[in-house]
Amino acid sequence: MLVRNSVYEHCLKLNKGSHKHTFYKVLDQLVTCILSVSLARANGNSYAHRGELRQAKRIVVKLGSAVVTRGDECGLALGRLASVVEQVAMLQNQGREMMIVTSGAVAFGKQRLRHEILLSQSVRQALHSGQNQLKDMSVPVLEARACAAAGQSGLMALYEAMFTQYSTCTAQVLVTNLDFHDDQKRQNLNSTLQELLRMNIVPIINTNDAVVPPPEPNSDLQGVNVISIKDNDSLAARLAVEMKADLLIALSDVEGLYDSPPGSDDAKLIDIFYPGDQQSITYGTKSRVGLGGMEAKVKAALWALQGGTSVVIANGTHPKVTGHVITDIVEGKKVGTFFSEVKPAGPTVEQQTEMARNSGRTLAALHPDQRGAIICHLADLLVEKKEEILAANKTDMDLAANLSSALLNRLSLSPAKLNSLAIGLRQIALASQDSVGRVLRRTRVAHNLELEQITVPIGVLLVIFEARPDCLPQVSALAIASGNALLAKGGKEAANTNRVLHELTQEALDIHGVKEAVQLVSTREEVEDLCRLDKMIDLIIPRGSSALVRNIQRAAKSIPVLGHSEGICHIYVDSEAAIDKVIKIVRDSKCDYPAACNAMETLLVHRDILRTTLFDQIIDMLLRTDWLLVWWNGWLHLTTTSNQIFIFFH
Repeated sequence: MLVRNSVYEHCLKLNKGSHKHTFYKVLDQLVTCILSVSLARANGNSYAHRGELRQAKRIVVKLGSAVVTRGDECGLALGRLASVVEQVAMLQNQGREMMIVTSGAVAFGKQRLRHEILLSQSVRQALHSGQNQLKDMSVPVLEARACAAAGQSGLMALYEAMFTQYSTCTAQVLVTNLDFHDDQKRQNLNSTLQELLRMNIVPIINTNDAVVPPPEPNSDLQGVNVISIKDNDSLAARLAVEMKADLLIALSDVEGLYDSPPGSDDAKLIDIFYPGDQQSITYGTKSRVGLGGMEAKVKAALWALQGGTSVVIANGTHPKVTGHVITDIVEGKKVGTFFSEVKPAGPTVEQQTEMARNSGRTLAALHPDQRGAIICHLADLLVEKKEEILAANKTDMDLAANLSSALLNRLSLSPAKLNSLAIGLRQIALASQDSVGRVLRRTRVAHNLELEQITVPIGVLLVIFEARPDCLPQVSALAIASGNALLAKGGKEAANTNRVLHELTQEALDIHGVKEAVQLVSTREEVEDLCRLDKMIDLIIPRGSSALVRNIQRAAKSIPVLGHSEGICHIYVDSEAAIDKVIKIVRDSKCDYPAACNAMETLLVHRDILRTTLFDQIIDMLLRTDWLLVWWNGWLHLTTTSNQIFIFFH
């Protein structure tokens, strides 16, 4: 309550008392939402969305045997291990509390024992035969407990040496199942780990495989308070819940969780996994090393999720991602499979893209008159449903009261804007009759053989635009006219307006059964995640600032981007220009809609016009439209609170 009152008082000063009822209603929803998220984490609930992983303070990183060991299962994969250590040390130095559950003692010990046995056999053979010839030297089967005993010290020494390079201290903790089932031992373990974390030390935990008994064949995860530590997956899950960790990252040799065995042709990576989805999955065989398989990982992940810890299963062996997989997960990027208890009401962005692609093919096959009819119907809906659109826009405007006046002008809609938008859509409908299937060029290659260049749809377009809701029907009309499916990602400031406009767009599309051809991406998908859908999206078109375009071009490595440079919005007035035309053009280019991205920025005037009637009329017109005139450093500077014109003399 204190938080709500404090926010009210602060925002009331900004609001200055206008629209109090709507303001308080919107603000109350916002504060309630913020408080509910904070209370959810305080009560031990896991994060609902990937973006919330940035808030993770205490993180457990589980390194599977396939990540730590080499392909020959003898010795450690030092390169991968070094990249993991670098990422963990970086997160630790950011103020997070990092813990590592590691495999590798058996593999490291196996390497040492094999070397010792071969050396011993070589020496004995040389002594008995008097020669240095090595004959039929074979290594016996090595017992896992002996390998673990021989490898633990070397593994820990390696971790310590690597972390020392980043001025990070480590501590080894060996546990068994009894350490969790005995209350006193569990409390001691918890106290030890808490103290290590308090001293900014990274605990490196492993099962004490030198003494641990073999896992019971039918033991499994049972309830919230009981778990059988039979592999490092279950150990990491139990440890994460015991230590109230915010996030458990389980690294393996697969990209994440698939709906069928990863080697099969129709296997699809599951982006988000929800409790209750187990029946829809077919598990494959376990990894080449280690005790558990993907089924064990899923059960451990669900157990940890039930205990309040978020879980991500990802690939820690791929050379292209190993160096940043942990930091990418913590930054909320779409990596691996994220386990969540909150199932969204709508489809995922992958499902939306699939629906758009399928419906887009039908759209492309429609007759041009049918596509034109869809656009005209959308134009009619904009006029008929203007009250509904404007009501949603008012809600967005109330929520965005702290934005600059230029952004608010772009965000706002009016009856005049909607009428102008409808006129523009009808013009697109008339001009789209030959957009698809038009022959651009025809070349006769040989007798009875002609080569034709024909306009065809591109496929699925992803258009990303900022807080400008009128962009949605414009882009939708262009996509419909050209027979392309569309994914529209608008600015969050216009969420309510975009939702209504998208509903009207789908209503128009439905007259010819292609309702799903235009999709509005309103989930918490990051733009970088959308840019990774290279198998689903054919072209990305960012509409907005140059910074937005650069960010999209940087993120989209495998999808073409139709970017734009910064426009030159200049007007030049020549000494022979007609006075009546100059006044109209200058007024329309800036004063009619100053917030537009193509509004005039520079007025370039011929020097002969200076101190003439024409120049005086231009200045008088600008001053009458609430512009401020400033003479500075040899040129005129006209400005309002949020817009400006530079007048140069040529």
